[in-house]
Amino acid sequence: MGNPDIKMIGFDLDGTLLTSGKELSEYTKEILREAAQRGIVLLPATGRPLCGLPEEIRNFPGIRYALTANGARVLDLEENRGLYEKLVPYETAEKLLDIFLKYDAIVEVYYDGVGYAQEDKLWRIEEFFPQRPMAEYVMSTRRSVKDIRKKLEETGRPSDKIQAVFKTPEEKDIVLKEVVSEVEGIEAVSSLGHNIEVNVKGVNKGDALVRLGGMLGIRQEEIMAFGDGENDIAMMEAVGVGIAMANGLDAVKAAARYVTASNDEDGVAKAIMEYVLKQEDRRNG
Repeated sequence: MGNPDIKMIGFDLDGTLLTSGKELSEYTKEILREAAQRGIVLLPATGRPLCGLPEEIRNFPGIRYALTANGARVLDLEENRGLYEKLVPYETAEKLLDIFLKYDAIVEVYYDGVGYAQEDKLWRIEEFFPQRPMAEYVMSTRRSVKDIRKKLEETGRPSDKIQAVFKTPEEKDIVLKEVVSEVEGIEAVSSLGHNIEVNVKGVNKGDALVRLGGMLGIRQEEIMAFGDGENDIAMMEAVGVGIAMANGLDAVKAAARYVTASNDEDGVAKAIMEYVLKQEDRRNG
């Protein structure tokens, strides 16, 4: 039995579409262009804020929409407007900062697609992100502030997402238990293994993708999604065809219909070719 006729494809970025060097390979670009030319809706489905989307992705032919902050904001890039948002209440963000700031962590607050982080922690970026490409991404996309709590208080409104990055997965696990037990009405996941990303309850990539599909007249079973991390599991479960990366977590693979090659082996492009383009050719041939 073949797959449904795929009309929309959402893809995580880090560990999925992008290589470990945070690049888009030539083969992947070729396949994405072919899919776009056939009328398939392509979009990043990422935990990153809008400011974290690479220009190459934002301006790629055929990419009009973006799912950011794990689904808290769905955007029309062409018209520069939001289609859907579900934000973290101010009081909830306060409680999260009360917990996160007790630890040595990079604590970030996101507003309107922009991430803010405390300056003194960004100076020590290599302690939290030993891998240079990830460290460079964070430094190039975050706005530094002297006092992250003061930024929250001065802004005084709901946020896209709250994030804390720790030095080790073990410390993350300890803090995650505290967050889940003390703060109500949230979704808390980890995409990097040593971070905690917090959205308001009900926000996840799967729900946001299906909502966008509904806006565009695309049925749930006509949506394909790619991911590798914990914040991609809901997306694997929600769409018609979920595809996990070979480098992904076992839980992501268990929730997916297929497992493709790794992000450094053009896994997204290979799966689109096999399960979408070739299948369409057979159907039309």
